[in-house]
Amino acid sequence: MKRTLITSALPYANGPVHIGHLAGVYVPADIYARYLRLKGEEVMFIGGSDEHGVPITIKAREEGVTPQDIVDRYHKIIKDSFEELGISFDIYGRTTSKTHHKNAANFFRTLYDKGEFIEKTSEQLYDPEAGEFLADRYVVGTCPHCGKDGAYGDQCEACGSSLSPSELINPKSRLSGSTPVLKETSHWYLPLDKWEPKLREWILENHKEWRPNVYGQCKSWLDMGLQPRAVSRDLKWGIPVPVEGAEGKVLYVWFDAPIGYISNTIDATPEWEKWWKDPETRMIHFIGKDNIVFHCIVFPAMLLAHGGYNLPENVPANEFLNLEDDKISTSRNWAVWLHEYLRELPGKQDVLRYVLTANAPETKDNNFTWRDFQARNNNELVAILGNFINRATVLVHKYYGGMVPTPGNFLEADKAMIEEVRETIKSLSENLDNFKFREGLKDAMNVARIGNKYLADTEPWKLIKTDPERTATILNLALQLCANLAVIFEPFTPFTAAKLAEQLGIKELKWDLTGKFDIIPDGIEIAKPELLFEKIEDSVVDFQINKLEEIKKHNQLNAWKPSPVKETVEFPAFEKMDIRVGKVLECEKVPKADKLLKFKIDDGMGGRTIVSGIAKFYAPEDLLGKEVCFIANFAPRKLKGVESQGMILSAEDADGRLVVISPSGPVRPGASVG
Repeated sequence: MKRTLITSALPYANGPVHIGHLAGVYVPADIYARYLRLKGEEVMFIGGSDEHGVPITIKAREEGVTPQDIVDRYHKIIKDSFEELGISFDIYGRTTSKTHHKNAANFFRTLYDKGEFIEKTSEQLYDPEAGEFLADRYVVGTCPHCGKDGAYGDQCEACGSSLSPSELINPKSRLSGSTPVLKETSHWYLPLDKWEPKLREWILENHKEWRPNVYGQCKSWLDMGLQPRAVSRDLKWGIPVPVEGAEGKVLYVWFDAPIGYISNTIDATPEWEKWWKDPETRMIHFIGKDNIVFHCIVFPAMLLAHGGYNLPENVPANEFLNLEDDKISTSRNWAVWLHEYLRELPGKQDVLRYVLTANAPETKDNNFTWRDFQARNNNELVAILGNFINRATVLVHKYYGGMVPTPGNFLEADKAMIEEVRETIKSLSENLDNFKFREGLKDAMNVARIGNKYLADTEPWKLIKTDPERTATILNLALQLCANLAVIFEPFTPFTAAKLAEQLGIKELKWDLTGKFDIIPDGIEIAKPELLFEKIEDSVVDFQINKLEEIKKHNQLNAWKPSPVKETVEFPAFEKMDIRVGKVLECEKVPKADKLLKFKIDDGMGGRTIVSGIAKFYAPEDLLGKEVCFIANFAPRKLKGVESQGMILSAEDADGRLVVISPSGPVRPGASVG
């Protein structure tokens, strides 16, 4: 069996990681790494922070600190969060390390010396006030597709369209606010078209087993024809281009970042070359779908141009995970951040891992909701997995003082249960071998279901009175099934598996395709039962849902803009409107009308009744004695059987609330506004 090098996409160190990152990349990568280790295979699992690129410089500029300050802060947050979630990297490095700077520069220089680059001069946007060329994200303007302001030079987050800076309407520099101009600059390009025939053969002919989303996206790029891609940029933050005449230029982050996998492996082991160059090593890239082209076309082209490196055997990219039916967005803070989750739901690492795997967006975008999170914990982890393990261990302590009973002869029911477990574990192995982690998790939980059914069918709590030998067989097999659960759940819920293994006295977990039923020796004492999972109450998820609601309200307020000014009217038209001040004498809800309030207004002229649709925003008692502005010369009309003699003026706020317009100080009822 070949050794396996596993890489996971390098997260940008300009913010923490969220559940979208976890479901798309890091949880499936960790499941696979843990699974291979359980089988006794040689594995190297590489991770690290991507610490160059424009998003980091933008964050630093916004906060008034250096880019190094930003990456130092978020690298620690990300690294610590991964560790607490049980993501079992062999190394979690960073692209600001000395090793990476040296390695990336040497990689570029090798390609440069081999003549693998072409140099091109082109016009790019330049900020004359700041004196800098502008990366795509440093240019903002109006989206040409949806008309929304604030679109970036590479993408409109409002409609999702991919853009180039030249497409933006009224482009502005984020550095100075000035209008950018075009200016000539020279850069080095990797001619992807040179490697297109090799890539076409390697992917389209030799890797048809790749996931349809990966294979299809690669085919689309190849069919369109590959173009040279720049490997340098005019930026101040990054790895300097290591050739003469390249002052002020750094390696483009897409070129720099994947070399980080190699650099981190160098830091992990002096035998790094066996992981990257030995044909007996297979390489697997775990990424999100937005990184497919870089890992399947661009990085392989770099490796081919360099020579001597293995190409990836598979790139199991996931689709995107949504949150409460809305696209996860870091700019809108619409996310469940891992570091916050770990503080707010302590001890629930495995619950998050389980739910994200159960909802894994392997073939299409999927959705995370807090109610589903609660239901899967309570109805599956507690009621199925935890229930079986607790029943089995409690009965052993009740009837045998915690000593593992010696089994007698197996009946057909026992043999059928064992065979079903073995077939299910075989299916689980096949699913994990083929990167079908969601289906694999279903198999694992089905083993627990088999255990529950076995106990329900055999009823050892009844047999103990009449057939203690049969009871011993049943409970021994139940404990052996618990041991199998500790093994097969280790990739998915490692903390729970470790706790269960300790409870059962298992020193080392090993994967066995056949499902062994002699893992726990007869006669040993198991620890006292301990609940592996606990129910999650409504208050816990209500807190999280309310937190998201507050974020949504905040985003609505931030995104609010005044409605367009209506068509111009002449002053005489305004003069026709008789706007006055009145005092609320009485206020009550209109029967059978949720939105309507009935007012008795002192208008200085004997009083009048007005009906207004603001019941959702005010309680009647809150308006008593309040001075309000109203239009006095509207023709009366009936609303729900009540004649309304005017209209109370209100303003619609950014969050949709209607706010009654009132004078800022005391005014006599009937006073005119104008």
